[in-house]
Amino acid sequence: MRKEKTCIPAPAVDALVREVIARVADKWTMLVLGALEEHGTLRFTRLAEFVEGVSQKMLTKTVRQMEADGLVTRTVHPVIPPHVDYALTPLGRSLGAAFCGVWKWAEKNHAKVEASRKAFSKKHSG
Repeated sequence: MRKEKTCIPAPAVDALVREVIARVADKWTMLVLGALEEHGTLRFTRLAEFVEGVSQKMLTKTVRQMEADGLVTRTVHPVIPPHVDYALTPLGRSLGAAFCGVWKWAEKNHAKVEASRKAFSKKHSG
């Protein structure tokens, strides 16, 4: 077992962190997390409305992976036409909360990043 002070995770934890970062870095996962956090349980079509720009195929792929990871639940209601609801699990809510810090950081530092980008662009544009 590694010491907590070093902040170097065990290989299995490191692998999970890399997978979660890759998944959450995918914009659709983050947008689905945000939509479900803000609006609660949503039908597939309503979720698609809140995740602007996502195709049906990509949304299906995203929510399936999120379900496999334990981030969302999928409830199929046996009616015609089929009614499918998606909701965040406690694990999904905790992931959203963990990444909330990124939004807070971006909000706090947006102007600094933009200024830096402009300065870089001006310096390297010729």
